Amino acid sequence: MYTIVTGAAGFIGSNIVKALNARGVTKIIAVDNLTKADKFKNLIDCEIADYLDKNDFIARIQAGHFDGEVDAILHEGACSDTMETDGRYMMENNFRYSTILLDWCQDQDVQFLYASSAATYGGSNVFKEERQYEGPLNVYGYSKFLFDQIVRQRLAKDPSSQIVGFRYFNVYGPREYHKGRMASVAFHNFNQFRAEGKVKLFEGSHGYENGGQMRDFVFVGDVAKVNLFFLDHPEKSGIFNLGSGRAQSFNDVAVATVNGCLQAKSGTENQAPLTLAELRNQGLLEYTAFPEALKGKYQAFTQADLTRLRAAGYEAPMASVEEGVAEYMEWLHARV
Repeated sequence: MYTIVTGAAGFIGSNIVKALNARGVTKIIAVDNLTKADKFKNLIDCEIADYLDKNDFIARIQAGHFDGEVDAILHEGACSDTMETDGRYMMENNFRYSTILLDWCQDQDVQFLYASSAATYGGSNVFKEERQYEGPLNVYGYSKFLFDQIVRQRLAKDPSSQIVGFRYFNVYGPREYHKGRMASVAFHNFNQFRAEGKVKLFEGSHGYENGGQMRDFVFVGDVAKVNLFFLDHPEKSGIFNLGSGRAQSFNDVAVATVNGCLQAKSGTENQAPLTLAELRNQGLLEYTAFPEALKGKYQAFTQADLTRLRAAGYEAPMASVEEGVAEYMEWLHARV
């Protein structure tokens, strides 16, 4: 029996493939779109049984080629560009494709775990998995929101097999280099510090209490662990927030990034980390105006309510920015 991972050459998908490999699972069909071919690098150190283009895969699914041969689909493939304005493409790629897979999994009694998004909440300040708190600000968020509504309808009818949606918050970590402008703040901070010797932040990065932005940043290692937890518990279904459960500022990310870079450069982990004030005084952090293009399309505050996730039995702690970014910086520096 096969495990299928869509978006397998992407950021979260490749981390899930690697996590499956770590537990001895290699009979994996990797599905993706390699039009941007550099993503293949994410799978170099992974073991898979086969690779299929996403369009070839959906055609084969509909033709019955995989009937009776699949245990689970972990559906991570999607257009995640929040600035994408082609609504037709977004809905076909994120909504319709997902619906086809959901229908097939229900027909075949196959576990279906999929990527939703915290973008479904839009400008809300309450992040509970309930309809009244949802109001996406862009077509990406709407495509995820609408599919969640379809899933809720199916869940209400006692589905024949597991359906689990994960509302990812701001995920960061290894294997995201191909994402360009949509890569995490930590990744961009790392590259900017290497190129310029400093990190530039938008004004308002100091923290929400000062009128700025604070986000729930979640380490991709935790995201993979949660996916595998539900894979191990096919009796558990639902839509769940997947974040760290804490809101931290962009300053926190920058401070952790710069300190991680400085420690790697010095070759010692015993170097005392610099404070925010010290980094600013030394010119290692600077601030620029917030872009007009992002105003009104950007969640100023996010913090995952993990009540449902914990109630489902997932008890492991989530990494803080300081913990996760430090691990990420070590990974990046080992590959520079």
